[in-house]
Amino acid sequence: MRIGIIGSGRIGGTLAEKLAAAGHEICLANAHGPQSLRQRVERMGERVRATTVDEAAACGELVVVSIPLGSYRSVPVAPLAGKIVVDTDNYYPQRDGHIDELDDDSTTSTELLQRHLPESRVVKAFNAVRWDSLAGEGKPRGATDRLAMPLAGDDPEAKQVVAGLIDEIGFDPVDVGDLAHGGRKIQPGAAVYVAHMTATEMERRLAA
Repeated sequence: MRIGIIGSGRIGGTLAEKLAAAGHEICLANAHGPQSLRQRVERMGERVRATTVDEAAACGELVVVSIPLGSYRSVPVAPLAGKIVVDTDNYYPQRDGHIDELDDDSTTSTELLQRHLPESRVVKAFNAVRWDSLAGEGKPRGATDRLAMPLAGDDPEAKQVVAGLIDEIGFDPVDVGDLAHGGRKIQPGAAVYVAHMTATEMERRLAA
């Protein structure tokens, strides 16, 4: 699969490496332009190339958005129409500035992105894991201590595709529901946010 990744920070950059190692072609972009990523993508191997944000959005069959939430309106809309968009962002008011409808819990951060991308199929994933766990704790399918990775979304088919990627890089996907209800279960401060647990443990905590 061709995957665009907008954002090259700890989560975005780690996903580029992990997904490339799983055999996918990666277009990696950040706000500073392709030249700022040249040396980094060379170390990642031939499956990763540095692009502009617009190119990453256009080249990906699936596109990961991994930028500070306060910049979500900078994500290009037209190239992402009809595509699966994976949102790794979290709301941190001290970084993003206060957003009233998140402060009063009338919506979730991913619903804001979905509103910005009305024709995309947005899935929340890779936001409730520490980047170092993402980088180094993936295990083969069937391992008894394999860590869980939650995801949320409104489109069942899109969630199935993202769950497959989670499995490929060494984690057990746990579907926590739609963007409104499931998204709240995995945002900062929630019971399974950056929780270090197996799928069985995560499902029990969510049920409780």
